[in-house]
Amino acid sequence: MKKLLFILILFPIIGFSQKIFSVEYASQADLKVFVVDYKSQADLNVFKLNYVSQVKRNEGLWYFVDYPSQADKKIYFVSSPSQSDLKIYFVDYKSQSGWNSNSKKYLLY
Repeated sequence: MKKLLFILILFPIIGFSQKIFSVEYASQADLKVFVVDYKSQADLNVFKLNYVSQVKRNEGLWYFVDYPSQADKKIYFVSSPSQSDLKIYFVDYKSQSGWNSNSKKYLLY
């Protein structure tokens, strides 16, 4: 019973992490992503982290892992916005990351 309680308390902390792996084929992906040209077009502004220890909740702070088994989500970059589940924009500063549209937030849980 104590283990179950511990897991339920810990789940919100580990359940929203943003370790990402970019796959080669769309069929391997959990999510199809399109990178837009302008911040205002994005559902999510993403900042690429240098260290896995900097990963936080579902706030657009992504750490790209080396192996699919390390990832929380596997993504495939598509060439057209109509093919995508999520539109992202890569920002230059950590403070600029975050959701522009909460309607797609569930995709990264």
